[in-house]
Amino acid sequence: MNATQERLHYMDHLRALAMLAGVFFHAALAFSPLMQGFFPTADRQNSAWVDVVAWGLHLFRMPLFFVVAGFFAAWVIERRGGAAFARQRVRRIALPFLVAWPLVWLSLSAAVVWAVENVRHPSAFLAMVDAWMRMDDPPQAPLGTSHLWFLYYLLLLAVLQWVARTLDLGRALRGVLTRHPAWLLLGLPVLLVPALASVSAPHPAPEGLLPQFWALLFYGAFYALGTQLHAAPGWLERVRPCVPWLVAGGAVLYALFLWRLSVELPGATQPTASWPVAALEALLSVWLTVLCLVAGQRLLNRASAPMRYLAQSAYWTYLWHLPLLFALQFALMDSDMAWPLKFALASGATLAVCLLSYQLLVRHTPLRRFVG
Repeated sequence: MNATQERLHYMDHLRALAMLAGVFFHAALAFSPLMQGFFPTADRQNSAWVDVVAWGLHLFRMPLFFVVAGFFAAWVIERRGGAAFARQRVRRIALPFLVAWPLVWLSLSAAVVWAVENVRHPSAFLAMVDAWMRMDDPPQAPLGTSHLWFLYYLLLLAVLQWVARTLDLGRALRGVLTRHPAWLLLGLPVLLVPALASVSAPHPAPEGLLPQFWALLFYGAFYALGTQLHAAPGWLERVRPCVPWLVAGGAVLYALFLWRLSVELPGATQPTASWPVAALEALLSVWLTVLCLVAGQRLLNRASAPMRYLAQSAYWTYLWHLPLLFALQFALMDSDMAWPLKFALASGATLAVCLLSYQLLVRHTPLRRFVG
């Protein structure tokens, strides 16, 4: 099936699954031992098993999103042209970002203030905010993009994509895709190691308003891979003989990564990842993302009404899930309920509200042209 003729089902379905993984990932961080001192909704209860699952998702979830975004960006340009692509970026990314950003910021801030005033068992983050609020001259919270950084970087990458197309800078990557898959599976991580070694491990979300070079390089590489996969759809077929090696190697490398995280705890004494940890992150991010693409092409490349619906609602869910999730988890922090029940209740209710609001407010309204 030619990607220029028909929208590939597996790419839509991977986007839907990555969106679901995002909701569960953010919900799980409340119970992550590694995030107890950092995450706003960190609960009194935590489990090492949360870290075992969560950081695996972290390594490939957003890279997969960027591959899918790059793939569909190339798809739009080929079918409709560069001018139509620019208009779509404004309508589908710039405008939703500008509208949602202040609303998300205000709702998250309101939820944090409510939690500071009402939660009896606050997280370390809430305790810090409480101390700030009690100061005579409290510091202003730094303005950031929160989880909407993804849209911010998509806009930046759209500009870089235009530059790359104008200068035909994609020739090198196209040449790599014509070679044995090992060239990309081993070569791309080498390029990513310096970026990951410049930030802490696990790599943080680049939420600041000032673009961060490491994030442009790291996520831009996956976006570029998506644009080239559109032109070389047969590459994933050629990767399949490598799958057993990627699975076995990925399992070993992930065990090493988790062990190193227990030794190199992020914080003031470990502000950046060591080179070995950065290398593990780079290899795992590339290999796990490619494994998701191969599995998606093999298992998900068929029409499915439920998956199609989730894909259509993914954008809306992405925009609003974090304020909803934080509000629910703040409300549950004082509960003695077992953490798996808190996790299921918060993530399930967040998804239910997002999907219901999508059905009522977006699916059959003009909003679907922007966030549907």
